[in-house]
Amino acid sequence: MFPEYRDLITRLKGEGTNQRFLSLFERHNDLDHQVKSLEGHDAGGIHAEIETLKKEKLRVKDELYAILRQEAAAAR
Repeated sequence: MFPEYRDLITRLKGEGTNQRFLSLFERHNDLDHQVKSLEGHDAGGIHAEIETLKKEKLRVKDELYAILRQEAAAAR
């Protein structure tokens, strides 16, 4: 995710000062694991749940991107 911000992500995770970023990053990873787990089951009834999780994951990713852009601009 966001290879252009790999160094910044590593720094933010290592510093641990931006709690919102850390929380969102963890949430994104949790959602990713949930989606992959559900996609491994071949049950039609969970399709809506997978779609809901994917939408939440995308929302979280958008927030992460906004934080990364803000942090990158502040570092200039």
